[in-house]
Amino acid sequence: MSSEGSHAGRPSSWAAVAVIFAGFVVGGLALCLGPLWIMLWVGVGIVVAGLLVSWMVHLFSDVVVDAPRVIPEIVDYSLFGARSAKRRGGEAGEVIDTPVSTDTQESPHG
Repeated sequence: MSSEGSHAGRPSSWAAVAVIFAGFVVGGLALCLGPLWIMLWVGVGIVVAGLLVSWMVHLFSDVVVDAPRVIPEIVDYSLFGARSAKRRGGEAGEVIDTPVSTDTQESPHG
């Protein structure tokens, strides 16, 4: 079973994020320009309005579904990240040639 992941999101979710971001920009500018307290509170109000928009458009139900990842176990340990014959535990130490599944739905714990 394969699923195609997407980081695009719905346009309504992006609109909510844009409103929240705009509020942070206004508040940040208010702190840099003074501080201009009225402008800061306007920014806080914009963030709150963005949070309400995100609640209305169900921002957190806009879930990104990625396919399970298989990451090979790293067993080569060197100072600069190059492959070497030195392994943790010496010659009889760790040797894993097959990747390890990190899918959280797989038992036991990946």
